[in-house]
Amino acid sequence: MAQPVTLVTGTSKGIGKATATRLAADGHLVIGIARTTPDGAPGPFYAVDLTDRVATAEALAEITSNYEIDNLVNNAGFSLPEPLEETSFESFDSVIAVNLGATLQCTQACIPSMKRKGKGRIVNISSRAVLGKEERTAYAAAKAGTIGFTRTWALELAQHGINVNAVAPGPVATELFQRNHPEGSDKLKAVMNNVPLQRAGTSEEIAAPIAFLLSDDASYVTGQVLYVCGGMSVGNGSV
Repeated sequence: MAQPVTLVTGTSKGIGKATATRLAADGHLVIGIARTTPDGAPGPFYAVDLTDRVATAEALAEITSNYEIDNLVNNAGFSLPEPLEETSFESFDSVIAVNLGATLQCTQACIPSMKRKGKGRIVNISSRAVLGKEERTAYAAAKAGTIGFTRTWALELAQHGINVNAVAPGPVATELFQRNHPEGSDKLKAVMNNVPLQRAGTSEEIAAPIAFLLSDDASYVTGQVLYVCGGMSVGNGSV
């Protein structure tokens, strides 16, 4: 059986890095793309600012000319927490550019090879924040958009054997989360009090369901959103 070729965006740290590591261990040829170069990338890596449409297009053209992509994980994204009345269009546009614009651009580039093969998997990384979270006007809008992408693309691409799903994490103990929620802080306690499992997840715990959705075991799953959030999506809290 041919080795699956999987493009993962945002692989320099956090969930993206854990996903690249997990998929490589599962036998994928993992192609990484991110703004900063990670330590010890498990496969070919391209350093690109995904808000730069021209640079991104050039990198994607090189990638798709060198590799026949089987799977795509649209993980790159970020949040700029701001109250509604202080949300600037500059920050809004930058959040949308990565979380939605790069997702669209990368997907458009990878679709042709999937169609040629008559199969493919796309996983878009959303967030539990789409269900509501203070100071996340831009981020919640962008991550809700990834769910809209997921459901729409699942319908459009099913006839080509391409499955499209989303994973929506809750609080994950990435470097950014830990920096914003220091151990022992009231801010961390407030978040954990709203997590039924009473802890943050790990990047590896998000990588695992991503790997599942890319596997043959998920061949009949498409258009779905999997919340990996410690129970927050059914509780009263927000993250």
